[in-house]
Amino acid sequence: MIIGVPKEIKNNENRVALTPAGAKELVKRGHTVYVQHTAGEGSGFPDEAYAEAGATILPTIEATYEIAEMIMKVKEPIEPEYKLIKEDQLLFTYFHFASYEPLTKAMVESKAVCLAYETVEKADRSLPLLIPMSEVAGRMAVQKGANYLEKPLQGRGILLGGVPGVLPAKVLILGGGIVGTQAAWMAAGLGADVTIMDVSLPRMRYLADVMPANVKTMMSNEYNIRKMIKNHDLIIGAVLIPGAKAPHLITRDMLKEMQPGTVLVDVAVDQGGCIETCKPTTHQDPTFIIDDVVHYCVANMPGAVPYTSTLALTNATLPYAIQLAEKGWKKAAQDNPDLVPGLNIINGDIVYQAVAEAFDLDYTPVVKYLAD
Repeated sequence: MIIGVPKEIKNNENRVALTPAGAKELVKRGHTVYVQHTAGEGSGFPDEAYAEAGATILPTIEATYEIAEMIMKVKEPIEPEYKLIKEDQLLFTYFHFASYEPLTKAMVESKAVCLAYETVEKADRSLPLLIPMSEVAGRMAVQKGANYLEKPLQGRGILLGGVPGVLPAKVLILGGGIVGTQAAWMAAGLGADVTIMDVSLPRMRYLADVMPANVKTMMSNEYNIRKMIKNHDLIIGAVLIPGAKAPHLITRDMLKEMQPGTVLVDVAVDQGGCIETCKPTTHQDPTFIIDDVVHYCVANMPGAVPYTSTLALTNATLPYAIQLAEKGWKKAAQDNPDLVPGLNIINGDIVYQAVAEAFDLDYTPVVKYLAD
């Protein structure tokens, strides 16, 4: 198969979809890998490293899309890329379709095959290609939140871990999945007073067993959320419904109940956000303030630590990329059930139900394309 790795053009996105080591694994199996000039530079991987691994460097994004049968990316295509995508071309990347209708409609019109990292799902319901970036984002949420609690950045002016004789900051985490768990570990390690809210009692029992003493669990419901936001300094939204928009757990009216300088970090913003007032921001302009509450809503948080993120992502995606390259998307999905829910759009049909429902569009069961 011919695989193309374009340079990411989303604002301040420095990750790349494939490391030189990943390129070498594909090349030695007889596949052809084309990498756009400087695609890996932001992650610390120069063109020379890809060339040594057997990849061919192409000068432009247009040339990369034109030649490739499978495009490997990190972030969803943005508008300048729409016209470059070809019918039947396989796109293997994060899409988060349910949060952005223009992207969904553009990919339908392209008649490409869109296989989304974020909805590839194992039999145990885990999301193997979302986990590594969720781990990074969960840890970064606390790192960024601690920073924006500083007074010069219009936060409350509170040190996350406190000092002897001074209480630590209170951190509230909405969601006890991968993001929430990693955020809790990070905040607890810095000495904060942490509460995780979730709707699953089995999950909270697990977290209560493994977390240190400064992490508590609480059932997530509107009454409890309204009670907790009044005295918490950093609130992290870590809610995920695979492939669908996140529910709004914090609404516009709740901001007036928070202390001035409270910091909100919505890690779910690339899936619509679980905080009603959050809208996607960039690393270049990451925050805004409503009712004296600081909102940090960067949609590609792991892009700020691209070396770590690129290695973590390739570790997870490469086995699937090899299967797709060896067998083609249809046979790979027939042989590996993990890939079936990853298929979101095929040749103009939306085959992932939550995406179709998000915009009231027609839904086609994926079995139509996988039947022999």
